[in-house]
Amino acid sequence: MRMTRRNLMNRKLHRLLCVAGLFFVPFIGCIAQTAAANDDADLQSWNDVQLTIPLNKKVDFATAITMRLGKNISRLNDGRFAVGLSLKPLSSLAVQPFYWLVRARRANGLFGTEHRLNLRAIYKFPAKSIGISHRSWFEYRIRSTGNTWRYRPSITAEKAIPNSIVSGLTAFVTEEPFYDSATGRFSRNRLSVGVNKILSKKLSLDLFYLRQDDSVAHPSVLHVIGTAWRIKL
Repeated sequence: MRMTRRNLMNRKLHRLLCVAGLFFVPFIGCIAQTAAANDDADLQSWNDVQLTIPLNKKVDFATAITMRLGKNISRLNDGRFAVGLSLKPLSSLAVQPFYWLVRARRANGLFGTEHRLNLRAIYKFPAKSIGISHRSWFEYRIRSTGNTWRYRPSITAEKAIPNSIVSGLTAFVTEEPFYDSATGRFSRNRLSVGVNKILSKKLSLDLFYLRQDDSVAHPSVLHVIGTAWRIKL
């Protein structure tokens, strides 16, 4: 029985990756050529592994590891580790205090350390035909160059694909602007589209494309192909 379930999950994952490859490989090649021709754009790969452990019905322990590759996916740009809690006072509301340790490449090519204190609140609206959620993200950044804070509101819409087409697949789109205290204005925006595939009761996978536009940072435009593995024990 164990082998049967494992083989079934492997087949589902293989099928998903094959379909994703047919879409993303030509797409990545096109973006890479565009980014190479524009020195103010970059093609990157962001990859997360997220682990959630329920402590009781209203509290989850959560941790995550992130690796980001830049310079047309040719070098490591930063690595991140997070630990925190997800508090669920209501079925439609989650409050998530988190700590992040970030090791990021600076403009001089050397890596620097940053500590982040995050507080997120996620509210799911009671919609039937399509899922809509809002997230407010407050972030305090502790850096050697000076401490700053950011506010990151976002809105996500998601729609389950009919099982007759693909079972356990949900498409989503997210819009996320950034307000930064260092600039005193909204200076960054992220738009992402992707799919979430449920592989088993404990494992799911996000595949997405994200575009980041920034009026301050260099490069100002990022094209990101990302994955997020979600494990729930």
